[in-house]
Amino acid sequence: MCMEQKREYMRRIMLAINCIDGLYDSIAKKDAGVSYNMLVLLYALDDGQVHTQKSICEEWLIPRTTLNTIIKECEAAGYLTLQSIPGQKRELRICLTETGKAFAREKLAPFYQAEDLAITKTLQECRPEFITELEIFGRHLQQAFRQHLS
Repeated sequence: MCMEQKREYMRRIMLAINCIDGLYDSIAKKDAGVSYNMLVLLYALDDGQVHTQKSICEEWLIPRTTLNTIIKECEAAGYLTLQSIPGQKRELRICLTETGKAFAREKLAPFYQAEDLAITKTLQECRPEFITELEIFGRHLQQAFRQHLS
């Protein structure tokens, strides 16, 4: 494969990623009435798993200070609580309250509906492995950036 073709593939991937990110950002603000980072926090917490500020920052690439501000806002609104984790001194578990779960359901429902439609149509045209392949590409790109840019 020639260098020009590789550049074109990368350009197409970047445009697709920018389109997806832009959609979430725009719709979060315009239709859901929340910031993109608030949407990401709700999305992260909605999986029912244990999350800390550190884990969300690392997985979702939200700056720690930004996430801390959003967590404080959500805590003040009664949407979440911070709970200690046995054996961990510094990290706290972030938990949605019942009010927070209702808020998350309300804000995330239109996104989930659109995602269901999009993934259904995509899987009619693509193999389900495309998701795994995209994850593999992400890991390779992360390794390459660390090797060449750090």
